[in-house]
Order: sequence, then C-alpha cells, then structure tokens
Amino acid sequence: MKLHVKPFCIVFILLLAGVSLISAEQHVLANEPANAAHEILLWPEGAPGAIGTEAADVPLIVRHSPKKGKRNGCAVIVCPGGGYGGLADTYEGHDVAEWFNTFGVTGFVLRYRHAPRYKHPAPLSDIQRAMRIVRARAAEWGVDPQRTGVMGFSAGGHLASTAGTRFDEGNKNATDPIERAGCRPNFLVLAYPVISLVSEYAHVGSRRNLLGKSPEAALVESLSSERQVTANTPPTFLFHTTDDQAVPSENSVLFYLALRKAGVPAEMHIYEPGQHGVGLAMEHPVLSSWPALLRKWMQHRKLLGQ
Repeated sequence: MKLHVKPFCIVFILLLAGVSLISAEQHVLANEPANAAHEILLWPEGAPGAIGTEAADVPLIVRHSPKKGKRNGCAVIVCPGGGYGGLADTYEGHDVAEWFNTFGVTGFVLRYRHAPRYKHPAPLSDIQRAMRIVRARAAEWGVDPQRTGVMGFSAGGHLASTAGTRFDEGNKNATDPIERAGCRPNFLVLAYPVISLVSEYAHVGSRRNLLGKSPEAALVESLSSERQVTANTPPTFLFHTTDDQAVPSENSVLFYLALRKAGVPAEMHIYEPGQHGVGLAMEHPVLSSWPALLRKWMQHRKLLGQ
C-alpha cells in the first residue's frame, strides 16, 4: 500500500521536528563538496565600459569553497598574472584557491579585463567590485568580511597592490547594496609582483598593456604602487626570487621598504633560485616551502581564526 504525503504535510513535519527551512543557495553551500567552484558575475547586467559580450568582456569571480565544516571564515581573492595581456588562471588561480581550501580558506579567482580589449581603469574596477561582492555576500558564503584579502601573481600582483593602495569605504547612499561595501582588502599576498611602473625595474610589457604606449607621467606615477603606500595599506606578505629575470625582485623590495616606512606590518621572502611564474612551486626542491611560510604568516596575523 502506497503512502501519499502532501507537500504541506512534509513542511509541517519538518517544523515539528525543529528543522529550519533555509534558502536553496544556502542549502547548497552547506552541503557542497570540497573545492566546489561557482561562477559569480561581477555585473550581471554588463560591466561598466564593456565593449562586447564575449568572455573577455565579462569579469567574474569563481568561488572555491572548502569542505563543509572546514571553513574558517578567511577569504582570498586571487588575481592571476599574465602581463595585463592574459590570465594564467590555472597555476596562478584555481590551483591556488584549491590549496587555500585545504586549510579552510575560501578562494575566489578573479577573471579581470585586460589588454588588448581593456586598459586602466578596467582591471582596478574589477578587483574593487569583487571585493565589494565578497563583503556584501559574506554571511551567505561563510566568510568574515574583516578577514578578506587579495593575492596576486606577477601583473596580478600589481593589481592586488593597486587594490591595497587605492580603495574606498563604499558609497553608503548607493541604490546597489554591493556598492555600499568598502573595497579595502584586509591583507595582501604578493607573489613575484610587478610593483613599480616608473623605476628601472618596471615591467615594460605590463605597463604598456595597462596604460598604452605613451601614458601621462602623472598616471604612471599614480599606479606605481611603491609610491602610493600609506599607513592604511593592508599588512602584506611578499614572495620573490633573485633569479627572476622577467620581474626583478627589486619590485618586492621597493614595496617592502615603503611598507616599513609607513609602519605597515610586512613579511618578505626572497629565494635565490627560481624563474618567474613558478606559482605555488609545490614540486620545486627549494621554493616549495614558500606556501607554508604564507600559511604561518596568516596564522600569526590571526587570519585563520586561531
């Protein structure tokens, strides 16, 4: 004999049992598997200044959430490198977010606009919007808005450092609730970053892709991150190698010295061996230690909730 139970009876039974009803999205979040990835458009109605509707015109973040019960509230938006002309979003993006997941950190990989279709301020607009979205939806995603940082590799490191030196507290009068959230990162992680656009150590390709062939001197100065550090720049972890021939380690040194002068907490590790673009370098006999140093720094800064 079949037992037919009407839908309202099921709800009534659940309520009697003390089971709260939650939204479908929250239910998915609570039960999603480890390293579950979800795309979130930064502007569902189209990005400001977009020149088309192709993938390159649609900035987004891909959320990688740790396994249920392992989230510690910390979150990192990862900006892949690529010289502002592409995105190395595997070994400098999704692999990194999944590594963060292993110790409870929610990772967001940013697909930001870049050359040849876009120049400044599009990438900066994208990272700022990504920060606002993560803050605005923090409770939904199990994220602490006060433990949300930005990490960048190479040119993505320049974008991350720009996010840490050019930010605002949000527009409290905005009709869009996302725009009410501030976009200052709580911390920065910079891996072999492009920093200076004015010194002899500048990465010419990144500067050209971001600003064009003949940018105004004032604009170049304003986007040379070592010149823009203040006491409000977030605490920063830096990793570089002496053997880096593409982006000299002096970029990290200049930023570190500026942080020191401004009284901003900072930690820097410069290894001797290692070419540019090593990512997490998990298989490298020497460089494979740098991710562990980053994790220890995050623990020391109490970013992991410990």
